[in-house]
Amino acid sequence: MKYWTEMRTALTLARTGTVSAAASELGVHRATVNRHIDTLEAVFGGALFQRHARGYSLTEAGQDMLEVASRVDEMLGELQGRSLTRSSQVSGKLIVTAIAGVAPRIMEAIAAFRSAHPGIDLEFRADNQLARLEYGEAHIAVRTGPKPTELDYVVRPYRPIRFGLYASKAYVEREGMPDLANLGGHQFVAPMQATGSSPYAAWLSKHVDPAAFAMRTNDYAVRRIAICHGIGIGFIDDQEAQFVDNLVELMPPSDDIAIEMWVVTHVDLHRSPKIQAFLEFLK
Repeated sequence: MKYWTEMRTALTLARTGTVSAAASELGVHRATVNRHIDTLEAVFGGALFQRHARGYSLTEAGQDMLEVASRVDEMLGELQGRSLTRSSQVSGKLIVTAIAGVAPRIMEAIAAFRSAHPGIDLEFRADNQLARLEYGEAHIAVRTGPKPTELDYVVRPYRPIRFGLYASKAYVEREGMPDLANLGGHQFVAPMQATGSSPYAAWLSKHVDPAAFAMRTNDYAVRRIAICHGIGIGFIDDQEAQFVDNLVELMPPSDDIAIEMWVVTHVDLHRSPKIQAFLEFLK
């Protein structure tokens, strides 16, 4: 707002009555007060104050200026109050993003958060593309894999996704109970690249003959469904496995075969009430 600094100075001078008092209240030098008044009087084309021995009093033009400046000051004060109130409340839109497979691991926290703060406009974006927090594409991202290293990101570790080796009951009835010491004759469901970046790639490469892969797919959800339907043995994450009735655990989940998870926020928004509240529920 052009000349608002000068008008604020004039408003303060009108209230205090002297240049010294106005300068003291504003925390500026007396020369700054005089310069601001000279600027305004040049803009309005006339005197705003009458100088006298006891200080400054307003002219008619000054009275008009005071009326307008006072209204602006009140509006700015109201706006500031609204902003402070809003910033202290858990309200507004909250965008959480993660790959779809992460949803079961944080849905309990999301449900509890939503119940505690029904005024939140909550949006969950299930996307394999990494949201750019610095552009406002999301407020909170739950990521898997290596620790994010972007500048201005606040990164916290979350519980890892651990994988166990499973077969369906139908597979065991058809092929017999697999012996981890001798897996010859058994079939596996695996990623497209058994030596790729999946947490169980190294185990498959070490223990399974490539000829034993009954099915390869690049999608984890498809692998899980194929394992549950008895196409072959494979790895399923521990949380999903506990909700499937027809699975037989062959090797328990462990931290050695796991994917790290991270909760990521942007430093500019990290301390906002709604983000801090959500992070507390994740804890």
